[in-house]
Amino acid sequence: MTFSVFRKLCSYASLPLFHKLWFVPIWLLLGLARAMILAVPFRLIAPILGQALGTSAAVPLAGPNQEMRARHIGQTIRLASRYSPWDANCLAQAIAARIVMGLYGVPYALFFGLARSTGQAGLDAHAWTVSGRIAVTGGYSFDQFTIVGVYAG
Repeated sequence: MTFSVFRKLCSYASLPLFHKLWFVPIWLLLGLARAMILAVPFRLIAPILGQALGTSAAVPLAGPNQEMRARHIGQTIRLASRYSPWDANCLAQAIAARIVMGLYGVPYALFFGLARSTGQAGLDAHAWTVSGRIAVTGGYSFDQFTIVGVYAG
């Protein structure tokens, strides 16, 4: 066993229990979300994202326990995305966050935004999820992107 593998195993052992239990399922969920993004039209993905709210920037209220759960979900998604061999981009992370938060009954809002590209003539797209005061995935991107769609649950 090389030192690098040993170090990673020690690092994994020091993770909180929630991260240990959810790392592999979220890693697989990120892969499934990425495959869905590539193979399935958005109109078929949209119903699983939650209730469509148009472009209103409503952030759902969450209690302290729900915010803590949302924080753990976001941390685990970021960790799993670093170790995925596929592109676990913002949309795949947002879909995974929506699914896991839905399982725990944590209120969420999934936002889609557009911004003018800085380097070229075009647009940058971004997806992010929030729950209460917690930016679960994608950060708080309200000031950088114009909201073009919101789904809540």
